[in-house]
Amino acid sequence: MATHSVKFMAGILCALGINGISGSALANESIESISNTVLPSQSSEALAVTLDLGWDSQYISQGRNNLQDGGIYWLNTAVQFGNLTTYALVGRGDSQAYTEWNIGLEYGFNIAENLEANLGYQRIEGYSNSRCQDNELFAELAYTAEAWLIPSMSYVYSTEAAGYFVEVSLHSYWNVTEQLSLTPYITQGFDFKYRTEEHDGRNNLQFGLEANYQLSSYMNVSGHISHSIAQGDIEQEATANGDISSQDETYAGIHFAMTF
Repeated sequence: MATHSVKFMAGILCALGINGISGSALANESIESISNTVLPSQSSEALAVTLDLGWDSQYISQGRNNLQDGGIYWLNTAVQFGNLTTYALVGRGDSQAYTEWNIGLEYGFNIAENLEANLGYQRIEGYSNSRCQDNELFAELAYTAEAWLIPSMSYVYSTEAAGYFVEVSLHSYWNVTEQLSLTPYITQGFDFKYRTEEHDGRNNLQFGLEANYQLSSYMNVSGHISHSIAQGDIEQEATANGDISSQDETYAGIHFAMTF
Protein backbone atom coordinates (compact mmCIF):
# COMPACT_ATOMS: atom_id res chain seq x y z
CA MET A 1 0.00 0.00 0.00
CA ALA A 2 1.63 3.21 -0.90
CA THR A 3 1.31 6.90 -1.04
CA HIS A 4 3.59 8.86 -3.35
CA SER A 5 3.13 12.46 -2.31
CA VAL A 6 6.81 13.16 -1.74
CA LYS A 7 7.87 11.40 -4.93
CA PHE A 8 5.33 13.48 -6.81
CA MET A 9 6.73 16.67 -5.30
CA ALA A 10 10.13 15.86 -6.81
CA GLY A 11 8.70 16.32 -10.29
CA ILE A 12 7.06 19.56 -9.20
CA LEU A 13 10.39 20.92 -8.01
CA CYS A 14 11.98 20.25 -11.37
CA ALA A 15 9.09 21.96 -13.12
CA LEU A 16 9.68 24.96 -10.87
CA GLY A 17 13.38 24.93 -11.71
CA ILE A 18 14.64 24.76 -8.12
CA ASN A 19 16.82 22.25 -6.29
CA GLY A 20 14.40 20.52 -3.97
CA ILE A 21 14.15 17.23 -2.20
CA SER A 22 13.35 14.28 -4.42
CA GLY A 23 11.55 11.67 -2.49
CA SER A 24 9.11 8.92 -2.21
CA ALA A 25 7.11 7.46 0.57
CA LEU A 26 7.74 3.82 1.13
CA ALA A 27 5.73 0.94 2.51
CA ASN A 28 5.51 -2.61 3.67
CA GLU A 29 2.01 -3.26 2.59
CA SER A 30 1.83 0.41 2.29
CA ILE A 31 4.06 3.30 1.46
CA GLU A 32 4.22 6.54 3.38
CA SER A 33 7.07 8.25 5.07
CA ILE A 34 9.43 10.69 3.65
CA SER A 35 12.13 8.32 2.62
CA ASN A 36 13.40 10.35 -0.28
CA THR A 37 13.60 7.81 -3.06
CA VAL A 38 14.49 10.02 -5.99
CA LEU A 39 12.71 9.77 -9.30
CA PRO A 40 14.05 11.13 -12.56
CA SER A 41 13.65 14.86 -12.93
CA GLN A 42 11.67 16.53 -15.69
CA SER A 43 14.55 17.22 -18.08
CA SER A 44 14.95 18.11 -21.71
CA GLU A 45 16.14 14.56 -22.36
CA ALA A 46 13.55 12.17 -23.80
CA LEU A 47 14.85 9.39 -21.53
CA ALA A 48 16.23 9.63 -17.98
CA VAL A 49 17.39 6.90 -15.60
CA THR A 50 17.78 7.41 -11.85
CA LEU A 51 19.55 5.16 -9.35
CA ASP A 52 18.94 5.89 -5.68
CA LEU A 53 20.39 4.28 -2.55
CA GLY A 54 19.00 5.26 0.85
CA TRP A 55 18.48 4.34 4.48
CA ASP A 56 15.79 5.19 7.04
CA SER A 57 16.37 4.82 10.78
CA GLN A 58 12.89 3.25 11.09
CA TYR A 59 10.44 1.93 8.54
CA ILE A 60 7.50 4.29 9.15
CA SER A 61 4.38 4.30 6.99
CA GLN A 62 1.02 5.83 7.86
CA GLY A 63 2.53 6.82 11.22
CA ARG A 64 3.37 3.22 12.19
CA ASN A 65 6.69 1.44 12.63
CA ASN A 66 6.53 -1.61 10.35
CA LEU A 67 9.64 -3.36 11.72
CA GLN A 68 10.31 -4.55 15.26
CA ASP A 69 14.04 -3.85 15.09
CA GLY A 70 16.20 -1.29 13.33
CA GLY A 71 15.78 0.57 10.08
CA ILE A 72 15.67 -0.24 6.40
CA TYR A 73 17.84 0.18 3.29
CA TRP A 74 16.30 1.16 -0.03
CA LEU A 75 17.51 0.78 -3.62
CA ASN A 76 15.42 2.28 -6.40
CA THR A 77 15.82 2.24 -10.18
CA ALA A 78 13.49 4.51 -12.13
CA VAL A 79 13.22 5.09 -15.86
CA GLN A 80 11.38 8.15 -17.17
CA PHE A 81 10.33 8.63 -20.76
CA GLY A 82 8.44 11.87 -21.23
CA ASN A 83 5.58 11.93 -18.72
CA LEU A 84 5.73 8.18 -18.07
CA THR A 85 7.87 6.69 -15.28
CA THR A 86 8.42 3.06 -14.37
CA TYR A 87 10.32 2.02 -11.25
CA ALA A 88 11.52 -0.98 -9.24
CA LEU A 89 12.20 -0.42 -5.55
CA VAL A 90 13.63 -2.95 -3.11
CA GLY A 91 13.92 -2.52 0.66
CA ARG A 92 15.81 -4.68 3.18
CA GLY A 93 15.75 -4.46 6.96
CA ASP A 94 19.11 -3.62 8.52
CA SER A 95 18.46 -5.54 11.76
CA GLN A 96 15.86 -8.18 10.92
CA ALA A 97 14.96 -10.42 8.01
CA TYR A 98 12.63 -8.41 5.82
CA THR A 99 12.61 -7.79 2.07
CA GLU A 100 10.11 -5.77 0.08
CA TRP A 101 9.66 -5.12 -3.64
CA ASN A 102 7.64 -2.28 -5.14
CA ILE A 103 7.24 -2.28 -8.94
CA GLY A 104 5.16 0.47 -10.47
CA LEU A 105 4.18 2.70 -13.33
CA GLU A 106 2.98 6.30 -13.16
CA TYR A 107 1.95 9.08 -15.51
CA GLY A 108 2.26 12.81 -14.78
CA PHE A 109 0.41 15.59 -16.55
CA ASN A 110 -0.83 19.17 -16.21
CA ILE A 111 -4.56 19.70 -15.65
CA ALA A 112 -4.20 23.47 -15.93
CA GLU A 113 -1.54 26.11 -15.39
CA ASN A 114 0.18 25.42 -12.02
CA LEU A 115 -2.08 22.40 -11.40
CA GLU A 116 -0.23 19.09 -11.74
CA ALA A 117 -1.51 15.54 -11.42
CA ASN A 118 -0.08 12.04 -11.24
CA LEU A 119 -1.77 8.65 -11.76
CA GLY A 120 -0.19 5.26 -11.16
CA TYR A 121 -0.23 1.60 -10.23
CA GLN A 122 2.18 -0.49 -8.20
CA ARG A 123 2.61 -4.11 -7.14
CA ILE A 124 4.01 -4.81 -3.66
CA GLU A 125 5.63 -8.06 -2.48
CA GLY A 126 6.93 -8.42 1.09
CA TYR A 127 8.93 -11.33 2.52
CA SER A 128 9.60 -12.00 6.20
CA ASN A 129 8.30 -14.87 8.33
CA SER A 130 5.42 -14.89 5.88
CA ARG A 131 4.73 -13.40 2.46
CA CYS A 132 2.43 -10.44 1.83
CA GLN A 133 1.36 -8.85 -1.43
CA ASP A 134 -0.87 -6.04 -2.63
CA ASN A 135 -1.92 -4.06 -5.69
CA GLU A 136 -2.36 -0.31 -5.36
CA LEU A 137 -3.80 2.48 -7.45
CA PHE A 138 -2.70 6.01 -6.57
CA ALA A 139 -3.27 9.60 -7.62
CA GLU A 140 -1.84 12.99 -6.63
CA LEU A 141 -2.73 16.61 -7.22
CA ALA A 142 -0.63 19.71 -6.45
CA TYR A 143 -0.92 23.45 -6.97
CA THR A 144 2.51 24.85 -7.84
CA ALA A 145 2.02 28.60 -8.35
CA GLU A 146 4.35 29.52 -5.45
CA ALA A 147 7.40 27.47 -4.50
CA TRP A 148 7.30 28.69 -0.90
CA LEU A 149 3.86 27.13 -0.31
CA ILE A 150 2.69 24.15 -2.38
CA PRO A 151 -0.50 22.40 -1.27
CA SER A 152 -1.02 18.84 -2.46
CA MET A 153 -3.33 15.89 -1.96
CA SER A 154 -2.62 12.20 -2.51
CA TYR A 155 -4.88 9.15 -2.66
CA VAL A 156 -4.02 5.45 -2.65
CA TYR A 157 -6.38 2.47 -2.92
CA SER A 158 -5.37 -1.00 -1.76
CA THR A 159 -7.05 -3.99 -3.42
CA GLU A 160 -5.91 -6.26 -0.57
CA ALA A 161 -7.47 -4.10 2.16
CA ALA A 162 -10.32 -2.80 -0.05
CA GLY A 163 -9.67 0.58 1.55
CA TYR A 164 -7.97 3.89 0.81
CA PHE A 165 -5.67 6.43 2.44
CA VAL A 166 -5.70 10.20 1.83
CA GLU A 167 -3.00 12.75 2.66
CA VAL A 168 -3.23 16.53 2.55
CA SER A 169 0.16 18.27 2.61
CA LEU A 170 1.88 21.63 2.55
CA HIS A 171 5.52 21.89 1.37
CA SER A 172 7.66 25.04 1.41
CA TYR A 173 10.79 25.03 -0.78
CA TRP A 174 13.73 27.35 -0.05
CA ASN A 175 17.10 27.59 -1.78
CA VAL A 176 19.75 28.36 0.85
CA THR A 177 22.59 28.30 -1.71
CA GLU A 178 22.86 27.26 -5.34
CA GLN A 179 23.49 23.70 -4.17
CA LEU A 180 21.54 23.47 -0.89
CA SER A 181 17.77 23.61 -0.43
CA LEU A 182 15.58 23.11 2.64
CA THR A 183 11.94 22.03 2.66
CA PRO A 184 9.77 22.08 5.78
CA TYR A 185 6.51 20.19 5.36
CA ILE A 186 3.36 19.12 7.20
CA THR A 187 1.01 16.27 6.25
CA GLN A 188 -2.36 15.19 7.62
CA GLY A 189 -3.30 11.56 6.95
CA PHE A 190 -6.80 10.04 6.87
CA ASP A 191 -7.46 6.31 6.90
CA PHE A 192 -10.54 4.67 5.37
CA LYS A 193 -10.23 0.88 5.86
CA TYR A 194 -6.65 1.07 4.56
CA ARG A 195 -4.75 0.05 7.70
CA THR A 196 -7.66 -0.78 10.02
CA GLU A 197 -11.35 -1.60 9.56
CA GLU A 198 -12.54 -0.38 12.97
CA HIS A 199 -12.03 3.37 12.55
CA ASP A 200 -12.31 5.85 9.70
CA GLY A 201 -10.93 9.35 9.80
CA ARG A 202 -7.82 11.06 11.18
CA ASN A 203 -4.81 8.76 11.27
CA ASN A 204 -1.67 10.84 11.93
CA LEU A 205 -0.21 14.32 11.63
CA GLN A 206 3.36 14.35 10.36
CA PHE A 207 5.82 17.20 9.97
CA GLY A 208 9.51 17.50 9.29
CA LEU A 209 12.40 19.04 7.43
CA GLU A 210 13.95 17.80 4.21
CA ALA A 211 17.33 18.89 2.86
CA ASN A 212 18.91 18.42 -0.55
CA TYR A 213 22.50 19.09 -1.64
CA GLN A 214 23.29 19.04 -5.35
CA LEU A 215 26.77 17.54 -5.78
CA SER A 216 26.61 18.01 -9.55
CA SER A 217 23.99 18.22 -12.27
CA TYR A 218 23.70 14.42 -12.07
CA MET A 219 24.23 13.63 -8.39
CA ASN A 220 22.64 14.75 -5.14
CA VAL A 221 22.49 13.84 -1.47
CA SER A 222 19.24 14.31 0.43
CA GLY A 223 18.06 13.72 3.96
CA HIS A 224 15.13 14.26 6.27
CA ILE A 225 14.04 14.24 9.88
CA SER A 226 10.34 13.61 10.51
CA HIS A 227 7.95 13.34 13.45
CA SER A 228 4.54 11.66 13.32
CA ILE A 229 1.81 12.33 15.90
CA ALA A 230 -0.64 9.45 16.34
CA GLN A 231 -4.33 10.25 16.01
CA GLY A 232 -7.64 8.38 16.21
CA ASP A 233 -6.98 5.43 13.91
CA ILE A 234 -3.55 4.60 15.35
CA GLU A 235 -4.62 5.23 18.95
CA GLN A 236 -7.69 3.00 18.69
CA GLU A 237 -5.63 0.24 17.09
CA ALA A 238 -3.06 0.44 19.93
CA THR A 239 -5.78 0.38 22.60
CA ALA A 240 -7.38 -2.69 21.02
CA ASN A 241 -3.95 -4.40 21.17
CA GLY A 242 -3.47 -3.45 24.84
CA ASP A 243 -0.62 -1.03 24.08
CA ILE A 244 -0.80 2.09 26.26
CA SER A 245 2.61 3.51 25.26
CA SER A 246 3.01 6.59 23.07
CA GLN A 247 2.42 5.85 19.39
CA ASP A 248 4.27 8.96 18.17
CA GLU A 249 7.29 8.28 15.96
CA THR A 250 10.46 10.25 15.13
CA TYR A 251 12.82 9.04 12.42
CA ALA A 252 15.37 10.21 9.87
CA GLY A 253 16.89 9.13 6.59
CA ILE A 254 19.56 9.85 3.99
CA HIS A 255 19.76 9.15 0.23
CA PHE A 256 22.28 9.38 -2.58
CA ALA A 257 21.00 9.57 -6.15
CA MET A 258 22.39 9.70 -9.70
CA THR A 259 20.40 10.63 -12.80
CA PHE A 260 21.73 10.08 -16.30
